[in-house]
Amino acid sequence: MMTVITGPFSPQRMVHAVEKVRQRLFRTAAALQAANVPYAIVGGNAVALWVSRVDESAVRNTQDVDVLVRREDFPAATAALEAAGFIHRHIAGIDIFLDGTDARPHDAVHIIFANEKMRPDEPLANPDVTESEESPGAPGYRVLSLEALVRIKLTAFRDKDRTHLRDLIHNGLLDDGWLTKLHPVLSERLGHLLNTPEG
Repeated sequence: MMTVITGPFSPQRMVHAVEKVRQRLFRTAAALQAANVPYAIVGGNAVALWVSRVDESAVRNTQDVDVLVRREDFPAATAALEAAGFIHRHIAGIDIFLDGTDARPHDAVHIIFANEKMRPDEPLANPDVTESEESPGAPGYRVLSLEALVRIKLTAFRDKDRTHLRDLIHNGLLDDGWLTKLHPVLSERLGHLLNTPEG
C-alpha cells in the first residue's frame, strides 16, 4: 500500500485552495477578454456559479478551470494565456495551461473546443461560445448558459458530470420539464438521474 505523507489539518489551506481557483478563473477571463477571444467558462466552475444563484451553501468546489473556445481562436487564446503567465502543454490529447512552472495538471486551465465532440461516439458536439451569459459586476466573465451546460454534462456523462447534474437537480435548476426538449439520448440519461436521485 502506498504511503501518503500528510500535513496538519488546516482550514487556511482549504480557503487558499478555493481562492487559487477563483483567481485563476478571473485571470483567464481577463486575459481572453483583453485579447477579444470569445470564450465561456464551463465545467465544474460553471455548475458552481449556477448553483450559487440558488444556494451558495450547496456550491461544490472544483480544482481546475475549464474554458470553451473555438478551434480557430486557439492561437489567439494561447498567446493571451501565455502572456498572463500560463504555460501551454498538450497532455493526453488535451490542451491545458499550467498555472506556473511548478503547477500540476490540476492547477491549470483546461481548453474545451466549441462545436466539436470530445469523443467520436458522443451524441452531440459541444455548444458554441455564443451560448453563454455575461456575469454582472467586476471582474466580469462569461458563463455557459444553463441549457448548454446541461447538454454538455449529459453528453459527457462521466461520474463527475452525473454528480454535477445531480447538484443542478437538487437545487431546482433541472427537472423532468427538460425531458421533452433534449436530444433523445440526453433525455434518457436525464431520466435515469431523476429516477435515481441519490446515485
